[in-house]
Amino acid sequence: MNLPPLCEAFVLHFGEMGSRWGVNRTVGQIYAVLFIAETALCADDLVDRLGISRSNVSMGLKELQSWNLVRQRPVAGDRRDFFTTPDDIYSIVRTLVNERKKREIDPTLSMLRELLMQTPANAQEQHAQARLKDMHELIELLTAWYADIEKLETDRLIQLLSLGSKVAKILEVKDRIFALPGGKGRQPLSSTPNRG
Repeated sequence: MNLPPLCEAFVLHFGEMGSRWGVNRTVGQIYAVLFIAETALCADDLVDRLGISRSNVSMGLKELQSWNLVRQRPVAGDRRDFFTTPDDIYSIVRTLVNERKKREIDPTLSMLRELLMQTPANAQEQHAQARLKDMHELIELLTAWYADIEKLETDRLIQLLSLGSKVAKILEVKDRIFALPGGKGRQPLSSTPNRG
């Protein structure tokens, strides 16, 4: 690699992590180089910095484009394609999560829905279907939560993430407020104990 030591350490680690996240090591390294680059880079720059073949760079760039994680940026007076990552790291994370959801979560939800619509043939399938229903409900809950979070402006998202475990305290306060007479969480009169 033709990179300063700090940059090389990051690129090597990111390539290693990429292979654990389901992308090939080279794709992870290409992304890491683009992420820390001061300017947009062309394929030749990536070949030089990573010491890999031009064909590997081309395939890696195509994969990153399919994930919407890199952008082409024209450079005046140069006919080559130059690439960069979005400046906003929150935009990168949102894109990555959305792409993973489309590729991994959505197909799983579709498969679970199909299996839940089938009539179980025996007790074993009935038991399995009950477990699949639990899984489906959890994934649906998480995807609904994700859809709500995805709509938040970045500043609000940072505020929410900064709350951490304080969210539990906020929920406790909400529970106390709604437990008050006239609160939304109050039980209907027919189910309240008779104090007569």
